[in-house]
Amino acid sequence: MFAIRQYEFGPAENLLFEEVPDPEPAAGQVRVTVAAAGVHLVDTTIRKGGFGPVEFPMTPGREVAGVVTALGDGVSPEWLGRRVTAHLGQANGGYAELAVAKVESLHALPDEVSFEAAVAMIGTGRTVVAVLDAAKLTKDDVVLVTSAAGGMGALFVQEARNIGAQVVGLASGEKLDHVMDNGADAAIDYTRPGWADGIKDMTVVLDGAGGEVGATALKTLGPGGRQIIYGWASGSMTPISTEALFANSLTATVALGPGLMRRGLRALEDESMAGLASGRFVPLVNPAFALKDAAKAHEALESRATVGKVVLKP
Repeated sequence: MFAIRQYEFGPAENLLFEEVPDPEPAAGQVRVTVAAAGVHLVDTTIRKGGFGPVEFPMTPGREVAGVVTALGDGVSPEWLGRRVTAHLGQANGGYAELAVAKVESLHALPDEVSFEAAVAMIGTGRTVVAVLDAAKLTKDDVVLVTSAAGGMGALFVQEARNIGAQVVGLASGEKLDHVMDNGADAAIDYTRPGWADGIKDMTVVLDGAGGEVGATALKTLGPGGRQIIYGWASGSMTPISTEALFANSLTATVALGPGLMRRGLRALEDESMAGLASGRFVPLVNPAFALKDAAKAHEALESRATVGKVVLKP
């Protein structure tokens, strides 16, 4: 089979397209013929050496969807030939034509759910569910979503719209059209100087941007508002002072880390996949990159040139 291989930490060009032996499923595992593999900012961080130890050479990729084509010992025959998606764990072989997954990590897919949509929800979706648990949105909220054209931000816009809240999305350039098409009441270009002028009395900020954007977003909150922090795509965390919180009786909550584990990852995945099947969540998916172009996919994601979830197709 062909797969992406990486031999040392570094830039996207370290992701090499090579022919390697087919993987064989061990006991309790299945082999999946990969139809789509997810690309995440965490993948770029792992590639650069900023997210825990890995063993080289490695094949990156934590999210896959496809068809089960081989079974390890002890796996029920009912899985053979089934359409599935799975989260494989850190840097665990998803950027490939074939991948192995633990049977307990599998989610069976209805025929009407595309592989691209499934892989957009298995990892990103479970984080979205955890953030929404922390945010506790209501129809009375006025929500500001940073990175609203991204894989997570697009789902937050949808959820706010679905429950009847007002929602303002931050994006840039042509991405603003995607934010409006996704149901936002307004879309604002956060790269424009003074973008937050005149924005006030937000009740919730969903902050995955961090840095200056996150700090400015905090200032848009009205009395009693709450900022839910789930990332720092800008490269730095949102600076928040106790004085800023006291000044307007604000709260700031981090929705990742131990908070993500409160319900358990499987429960979060189950809700995410159920929301996909029911139409509650409709992931925005960037046009797919070919597997051999994984380096280009990383570069596009890091430069914020993509819209929605980034996927690879073997």
